[in-house]
This record gives sequence, C-alpha cells and structure tokens, in this order.
Amino acid sequence: MNKQTIKDINWQGKKALVRVDFNVPQSDDGHITDDARMRAALPTVDYLLNHGAAVILMSHLGRPKGGPDPKYSMRAVADHLAALVDAPVAFVPATVGAEAERAAAALQPGQVLVLENTRFDPREEKNDPGMARELAALGDVFVNDAFGSAHRAHASTAGVAAHLPAVAGFLMEQELAYLGGALEQPASPFVAILGGAKISDKIGVIQNLLRKVDAILIGGGMANTFLAAAGYRMGKSLVETDALATAATLLTEGAGVIHLPVDLRVASAFAADAEQRVVSIEDVPADWMALDIGPATIAHFSNRLAAAKTVVWNGPMGVFEFPLFAQGTVAIAEMLAGLRGATTIVGGGDSAAAVRQAGLEMKMSHVSTGGGASLEFLEGKELPCVAVLNERAA
Repeated sequence: MNKQTIKDINWQGKKALVRVDFNVPQSDDGHITDDARMRAALPTVDYLLNHGAAVILMSHLGRPKGGPDPKYSMRAVADHLAALVDAPVAFVPATVGAEAERAAAALQPGQVLVLENTRFDPREEKNDPGMARELAALGDVFVNDAFGSAHRAHASTAGVAAHLPAVAGFLMEQELAYLGGALEQPASPFVAILGGAKISDKIGVIQNLLRKVDAILIGGGMANTFLAAAGYRMGKSLVETDALATAATLLTEGAGVIHLPVDLRVASAFAADAEQRVVSIEDVPADWMALDIGPATIAHFSNRLAAAKTVVWNGPMGVFEFPLFAQGTVAIAEMLAGLRGATTIVGGGDSAAAVRQAGLEMKMSHVSTGGGASLEFLEGKELPCVAVLNERAA
C-alpha cells in the first residue's frame, strides 16, 4: 500500500478527525452486543492519543430513515467506548454545525469526542460537498479507519478528504495490506473459497480471481446455481435462474479451477429443526432443498486446502445460523485454523461472523471488517475512500 498512514503525521497538538466503522449491533435497551468493530479501531485511537492528538470520531449506525432517530444515536456507542479507552470520552448530539464546532474546539489533546450519527444528516450518503466542508472544519487531519465503508463515497468517508490531509488508520492499512497482498503477490498455491446465497453478488470476484488462483471452492447457496447450470436437479434449493447462463460460462472458463460440491446436506424445509439427510448432487429430492455442503465435499475441499499457502474465504458454506447446517462452514473454518505456514484471510460479513461464532477468529491471519468492501476489493475495483487518501512519496 502506497498510501500515507497515521505514522506519517506529527500529531502533537492536532485534532484528528477519524472516520471509524462503529456500526455495531445493539440490544433493545441500547446496549452494545458485539463491539468487535470498535475494538478493531482501538490501535488507531490509542496511537493518536499517545502521540498528542485530540481525537474526533465519526461513524454511521444503522439505517435511520429521513433524519435523527434515537434508536440509532451514537450516545450508547460513546458510553461503551469510554470503557475501552484510557481517556475521557465525550459525546455531542450533533454531527456538524455550531454545537459540534464548539465541542471540537474545546477538545484537548488526549481526549476523545464522538459525533452523532453521520446518517442523521441526509447529505451524508449524497457525498454533499457542503457537509464535507463542515466536517473538515472540525479537525486538522482526516484519518480513515473505516474499511467496512470504504466502498461508499459519502461525505464522511470520501468527501472530507478534499479539504484535509487524508491518511489511513492502522485497521485500514492492515486490510489493504492483507487483501492487496493476496491479489498482488500471493504465495502459491492460492485457493479462494466462495459461499453465500447468490452468485450474482460474486460474478466479478470469480472473474477476477480466475486469473490469479490455483483453485476456487464454491459452496453455500451460490453452489446450487452452479450445479443447476451443470445440469443437476436441485429440487427446491435456492437457484438464481437468471444467472444460470453466467454460471455455465464461468464453469467453462474455470474448468479445472472451479470446484463444486459433490454431496449436499438437504432439508425438507428451511428451518433449524427440519428433517435432513446427506445426498449426492445427483440425488437431491424434488421437494427438498440444499442447506449445506456434505461430508464428502468437506473432504474434497480439505484436500484442496491442505497445501495452500494463501487462502481467501468469503461466504459461508451453508445456512450457518442453523446448527444442523453449519457443519460445512465450521469444518472449513477448522481446516483454515489448522493450516501451517499459510496466510488465511476471511472476508467480512457472514463468513467473519461464522468464524467468530466458531471461536476461531484469532487463528486466522486476518478477518476483514468489511463485507461489501472486501468483495469489491477482491473484484479488482478501486475503493473510492482509499483512492482519496494521500499518496506516500516515492
């Protein structure tokens, strides 16, 4: 990565305007139920505080409709953050404007200020230049540490960079180093594992990876569409009929590289307690649906992974929310956790959640915080919020 980071700035006496991804789940009574994204930003926040900066944090939370909604206020996030950092944490119920400006002006080195939800301002998602200028007025240097939002050009993620020096935080740097390294200089054999519900979400990723990998292992709901395109009857399984032609083309282009399931765990209904059994891909019952890969597929995929030196995984192998149909996903996670001398990168979203659910997050080289962003990166797209960061001098 040839972008400047927070290590390239002298922070003494400066105000760091930091875009973080604190879009965290909350209980009905407003308590944070999973603070993984907050903890991921702590190295950046701590570095800034320890190097003389005052830290102003901004993030979106949820999908508020049309304006402020107490359900999505950042106040609870600020309260939770106070228990995670060794510094005073204040909250201001404004994102821009006079109240936010007064709070930012009063902020001293070693202190943290959390702004209100950026999406309470309808201009945020429009990347409005006026809002970007108002945000920039609060700080001296813009730090983007929100990889999970790096594919969205919003006022707080990209627009503000037009008005302030813009550098990457440690989390952003780490994401780009791991994902960029996998695409640009992967150790071989390089294996990609792709799952999730829809092939349409990953067509570009498959097309890009076909030129770089030694094998692509496909599971999850998207495998149904590939199997249907290969001529197998999939019963009531999720199949994207409008993607069948694309799937057939990819199978031709990826002959010898794309590996599909050889057996499936099928169910009588989409339910955690449904009747289930393992069948060959040739024997899916007409009234049943595939909800996980089967043991023979797990063995086949494990054989392909055994010698891998670089692995990128995006998307679960089945409906991992149901324990009966999480077996394929957990088995793949355990296989990756046991690889020696390999770089294992787990894309964000459901695959990251599955790895955490299996208690194996710390045994992966890197678990991404960005589902959509990691997908677009793997697709070979330039992320708009990365493009605006200052280049490091050659």
